[in-house]
Amino acid sequence: MDLAQDIIRDWDAHLAHEKRRSEHTRRAYVATATRFCAFLSHHRGGAVDAPMLQGLTPNDLRSYLADRRAEGLGNASAARELSALRTFLRFVGGSNASVPQLRGPRVKKGLPRPVAPAEALQLAQDVEANAREGWVGARDFALLLLLYGAGLRIGEALGLTGAALPFGDTLRVTGKRNKTRIVPILPAVASAVSRYAEACPWPIGKETPLFLGARGGPLAPGVIRASVRSARRALGLPERTTPHALRHSFATHLLAGGADLRSLQELLGHASLASTQVYTAVDAAHLLDIYRSAHPRA
Repeated sequence: MDLAQDIIRDWDAHLAHEKRRSEHTRRAYVATATRFCAFLSHHRGGAVDAPMLQGLTPNDLRSYLADRRAEGLGNASAARELSALRTFLRFVGGSNASVPQLRGPRVKKGLPRPVAPAEALQLAQDVEANAREGWVGARDFALLLLLYGAGLRIGEALGLTGAALPFGDTLRVTGKRNKTRIVPILPAVASAVSRYAEACPWPIGKETPLFLGARGGPLAPGVIRASVRSARRALGLPERTTPHALRHSFATHLLAGGADLRSLQELLGHASLASTQVYTAVDAAHLLDIYRSAHPRA
């Protein structure tokens, strides 16, 4: 595996510096490539090197996916792994790469599930009320309000630094692939962030993260996800109520209020309008639910 590890290490650096992929994406891609190379060493025999990787067939990929499916991998995860492997093999082969053609498993696309406005606020309030310290509660409340009020991804919110303080009417956000966008900030969100910053016992410098952990270091996303899990159980909210669902809710509620798709695309930081168009289906589904529950003949 030594040769394979060198290739994977180079690929990770390529993803970080050339493709500017997030740490989360890189970690997932590297894990997939590592599993694949370990599988090939037994499946093919011998050292896994560039020539072997460039000479793979669809049957090799099919065998790997069958092995992973036997471990319980679902359709969506199998499709993601296949996509990661295609990217990996294209990197190994360079400009003359010939990636084995294999149709991935069919994945039924689910619609994002929005959280009702009252539920979003209730969730943030419950997370704050059950925090072990007052400043931690103020931090979590401000962060969740930022996700719902400005449509940020959790990674984007945690990537903010103290240079963003004090919040004004707008905020510059760095999203995927280091693309920046300007998002409007509601007074309630700015007030919540200000209250947290004043209560935080750790210094928030211009170059340090805005949202800090209990010991003054960067706040880990898992901490927020765990707090949200506890709150949604206490409130009886569905499991789809996650920090990322607040971003979906931001988009869905803006669209329902009359926002156009192009403006929504800018606010969400989507590279393609196709990514934003899914919210038209969400809004239509929501209206259909209302119709069915309210119409006397439904």
